[in-house]
Amino acid sequence: MWNRCLLTAVLGLGVMWSAGHVAADVKLPAVFGSHMVLQREMPVPVWGWAEAGEEVTVSIREQSKSTVAGDDGRWKVTLEPLTVGEAATLKVTGKNELVLEDVLIGEVWVCSGQSNMQWAVSSAIDSDLEATSGNHPMLRLFKVPQISKAEPQTDVPAEWTHCTPETLPGFTAVGYYFGRQMQQSLGVPVGLIQTAWGGTRAEAWTSAEGMASRPELRPLLDKWEQDDKAYDADKANAAHAVAMTKWKAAAAAAKSAGKAVPRQPQAPSEPRLDRHHPSNLYNGMVAPLIPFAIRGAIWYQGESNASRAYQYRTLMPTMISSWRKAWKQGDFPFYQVQLANFRAIQAEPVESDWAELREAQMLTIDAISNVGVACITDLGAALDIHPKNKQDVGKRLARLALVDNHGFGDRIERNGPTYRSLDINGSKCVVHFEVGNSPLTTYYREPLKGFAIAGADKKWYWGEAKVLGKDSVEVSHPSVPEPLAVRYNWADNPQGNLYNALYLPAYPFRSDDWKGMTADVVVP
Repeated sequence: MWNRCLLTAVLGLGVMWSAGHVAADVKLPAVFGSHMVLQREMPVPVWGWAEAGEEVTVSIREQSKSTVAGDDGRWKVTLEPLTVGEAATLKVTGKNELVLEDVLIGEVWVCSGQSNMQWAVSSAIDSDLEATSGNHPMLRLFKVPQISKAEPQTDVPAEWTHCTPETLPGFTAVGYYFGRQMQQSLGVPVGLIQTAWGGTRAEAWTSAEGMASRPELRPLLDKWEQDDKAYDADKANAAHAVAMTKWKAAAAAAKSAGKAVPRQPQAPSEPRLDRHHPSNLYNGMVAPLIPFAIRGAIWYQGESNASRAYQYRTLMPTMISSWRKAWKQGDFPFYQVQLANFRAIQAEPVESDWAELREAQMLTIDAISNVGVACITDLGAALDIHPKNKQDVGKRLARLALVDNHGFGDRIERNGPTYRSLDINGSKCVVHFEVGNSPLTTYYREPLKGFAIAGADKKWYWGEAKVLGKDSVEVSHPSVPEPLAVRYNWADNPQGNLYNALYLPAYPFRSDDWKGMTADVVVP
């Protein structure tokens, strides 16, 4: 009931804002509220709405900043960098006064993506144990509702809450485990903003300006423009009515037979409002957060773009750049979760769109700055696209953030082994890895597997592989006397077992650049 009231209130405020702010009261977007965390050690924008020409003052601790609302009623001030300390009170004063209590200063991270980021603590492994120990006063949570919009929005119906056994179960598991590790390692408050939606595509999370900036992405926009023009509401509703009639009959028969009821057909929606439409989730679920000061973002998505993995090489850097351009906060850290192992295990090496998507995720590191990827090809399951071990996912993301941003490189290993180069010596290939301070090993000293080798005929064989010293692996196969290329864990559900001594998995790779199966796929 409370959430419904909040939604009604926020939507009502949205009507007032769009009508020119009929009321004179100073207002803030929902991302500012009691119990929030403000980003430490960097400028902090604070913005909202008031009557045109109204003077607005924002104060916290010893700081006070004033401005005047513009003709459109919008105002913004930027606070000087804040430091960690006791909980503070933030006041916004105009013709009225807003008082936000229990405001902490610390680290703020956006947690975004599709279902594996949306996946809640209550659905992950050890959910009962995690919930009972989920009382963390220094962790604060903000959960953006799932909203698809054709135009950028200015607010969302949400609020900041403490992390407690009551609020935690419905929050992103990956985000929580990441945030908990960051809070424990840094000893400062952490604010987590969940904005995720299952089954969604990266283009929906990219700004319209970003999508328009890359000619390679034009086919996606053209497809949706065609769908818009072809949409006929009467036909869509009629087809849905027929589908519902059939579903009701099937559901009744299933219940009578004691079988599972089939899924109800979804009601039709205009293409321009679809959650897959380019920029719609950016508009509804990211734009309202900008320019709230953040340290960075973590991202778990890619399953819905795997069939267009080559395009993802362009799309993902474009999406990240579109966020950074809008935030105007420089190249803030952005960490992706590489796709887990999933689908049937193949007896022989085959091509894989999921492997190509993992490669595209890694290529983002070279395309733009301050990007990282957490490897989890050892945490998935053949029959479940939602692996339940989210704790290790969060920890591996935290490793990247702690080393890159907080100087932990002398204390912890950032990631598992990554491919560096390939030497071919007759019939043998020697693969060299970047290993940091942790040498190569196999999983509990099992025989090494997961390497494939091929010659000029491009026929792949599982190689005979062994670790050489600290950072190299030798690969060969009797059927490949003149090898040209090596791949590791190149599969939907790879079973390779190469790790470093801390049991962080080696990243999948291929040494070849042979054309992949998704190279020519540009629309869903």
